[in-house]
Amino acid sequence: MNCGSALGRFEASGKLPWRHGGLEVSRRGTTSLSEPSRLSPLGRRCVTDQHPRRWSFRSLCLRASVVMVSSLITLQFSLSLSAADRPNIVFIFTDDHASHAIGCYGSVINETPNLDRIANEGMLFKNCFCTNSLCGPSRAVIQTGKYSHLNGFFHNGNKFDGNQQTFPKLLRQAGYTTAVIGKWHLGTHMAPQGYDYSEVLRGQGPYYNPLMLLDENGDGQRDCEVQHTGYVTDIITDLALEWLKNGRDASKPFMLMYQHKAPHREWQPGPDYLTMYDDVEIPEPATLFDDYSTRGRAAHEQDMTIDKTLTARDLKFDPPPYLNEEQVSTWKAAYDPKNEEVVASNLSGRDLVRWKYQRYIKDYLRCIASVDDNVGRVLDYLDETGLADNTVVIYSSDQGFYLGDHGWFDKRFMYEESYRMPLMVRWPKVIKPNSVDHHLVSNIDFAETFLDIAGVDIPDDMQGSSLVPLLNGEQPEDWRKSHYYQYYEFLGDRRTAHMVRRHYGVRTDRFKLIHFYNIDEWELYDLEKDPHELRNVYGKPLYASVVSDLKAEINRLQEELDVPDDTGSVPADPPSLEISVDQEGFRPG
Repeated sequence: MNCGSALGRFEASGKLPWRHGGLEVSRRGTTSLSEPSRLSPLGRRCVTDQHPRRWSFRSLCLRASVVMVSSLITLQFSLSLSAADRPNIVFIFTDDHASHAIGCYGSVINETPNLDRIANEGMLFKNCFCTNSLCGPSRAVIQTGKYSHLNGFFHNGNKFDGNQQTFPKLLRQAGYTTAVIGKWHLGTHMAPQGYDYSEVLRGQGPYYNPLMLLDENGDGQRDCEVQHTGYVTDIITDLALEWLKNGRDASKPFMLMYQHKAPHREWQPGPDYLTMYDDVEIPEPATLFDDYSTRGRAAHEQDMTIDKTLTARDLKFDPPPYLNEEQVSTWKAAYDPKNEEVVASNLSGRDLVRWKYQRYIKDYLRCIASVDDNVGRVLDYLDETGLADNTVVIYSSDQGFYLGDHGWFDKRFMYEESYRMPLMVRWPKVIKPNSVDHHLVSNIDFAETFLDIAGVDIPDDMQGSSLVPLLNGEQPEDWRKSHYYQYYEFLGDRRTAHMVRRHYGVRTDRFKLIHFYNIDEWELYDLEKDPHELRNVYGKPLYASVVSDLKAEINRLQEELDVPDDTGSVPADPPSLEISVDQEGFRPG
C-alpha cells in the first residue's frame, strides 16, 4: 500500500524542517490555582477535591469484601484464559480528523507517517461510516454499541447516562484493566464509568494549559481537577504513556482509550508547529466554490462556510485567551507577521475565500502533525517494550470533516466527507500487513469488536457487528449491504451550531438516499457517477426503481433498529431561522 501523499518533497519520517523554531513549552508541568490543592497518590497536583474520602471501619470492611469477591471472579476467569493470551487494546481517537487528511487514505495535502504505520502493518478500512456525525453522539455509540435513540445521547449538550451497559464495564468485569485519557465530551455530570483510571478534559477542553478531571482509583467518582501547563496533545500522550508504564495493573490485559482534542475547531497548533506549511500552498478542493444548485434548503441554510462563518479567532487574528506570557510571545511571533501581510493585501471576493481556506487548512493540518508525532511516541513505546506483539492498536476519529469541500468546514451532513470515518487496525499475528477492507463498517461496530477481541460475549441488545471476522480476512456472506444514519441537532426555538437540518438516510456501495424529514426534501446520489455529490438525481425517471428500493430499505432498517419517528419534531420554518446572525464574514483588517 502506498501511504505517501503528493507532497513528495516532504520527508516521510523524522523531524520536518518547518517544525523547528517554536519556543519550547513545558509539557507536563502543573500549576496551582488560588484554591486549595493536594497531591493525589500518584503525584497529581489536584486543584480541588471533588469527593474527599472519609472511610468508616464498616465501610472499609465492605469495600475490602467487594474487592475480594471481584478478585476471585477475575481469578476464575483468568484460569480459563490467562492475561498473556488475551490481547491488549489501545484505541486512539481524535476529533474531526477527516480520512482525506491521512496519508494512507491518499491525502494530497499532508503526510501522516506514524498513522500510516498502523495501516501498513495492519488493515485499512475504506468504507467506515458514522451513525450520527457529531462528537458526543459518536462517542456514546462507541461506548454502548447502540444508536443515539437507544443510548439517549442525540446531540452535543446531552448528558450521557453512564449507568447503562458499556463495553468498558464488560471488559473490566472480564478481568481487563481499563483507562480513558484525553477528550471525553459526554458531560461532566459524572466521571466516566467502567474505567480503573480516567483523566479527561472538561467539555471540549482548550488546546493549551488544560484543566483535567481525575478519577484515579476507578470508583466512578471524580477525585479532583488537575491543572496542566503545556500543549494538550503532548499532555494527553504523556498521561497515556505514564499510565502504560506505571499506572496499570501489569498482571491483567489492558484497554486504553487514548483520545485527543485535535484537530477540533479552533485548530490551535502546538508551539513546535506554528510555522509549519508557511511556504507551502495547500491544494484547494474541487468543490470549494460549490453553489448547491441541485441541493435543497438544508445545503443553502447551513452556517458553516469558509466564506462567512469563520471568526477572527478561527483565523488567528485573536490569540487564545488562556495562553501564558511565554506562549503568547511565541504565538504572536508566528502569526503577527502573516496577519500584517494579509491586511495589507486588502483581499476580497474569491481571493479572500482562498486566503481563509489556506489559513484554516494549514492550522488544521498543523494540529494533525502534532497528533501524528505523538501517536508515534506511543507506537514506539509498544514496540520497544514488546507490548506491540499482543496489542491491538485501533485508530479512528468521531466522524469526518469538511476540508473546504462544498465551501465548508465542520461535519453533521450525511455527505461523504463528514459521514466517512478513518479506521486503521494493527493486530500482529492476526492481520496480514497492508490489508485493505471494503465492507460497509461503522462506529456502531466498535464496542462489539473490542469485546470480541477480548473473548467476551457480545450482548444481544448491541446493534452492530464485530469486525474480528474481517480482521481475520474473512468475507462474511451475511455482512450488511446498507448503513443507516440519522442526525438530530437542529432546534426550533434557538440557533444550533451550524444550523444543519435533521435528516436520516441510507447508503449502499453505490447509492445514498437522504431525507430532510421536517421539510420533506429528498436527495439521491449515484456515488459511482458523482463521487462529490454535486448532482441530486432524486425524481429523475432513470432512478425511480432505486428510490423505491432505498425507501423500502430505510423502512426496514428503522424497524430493525427500533428507530422512533422524529417527523414534525421541528417546524419547517422555525423561529430559529429568523434569529439574525452576521453573514458578512470576517474580513482581516
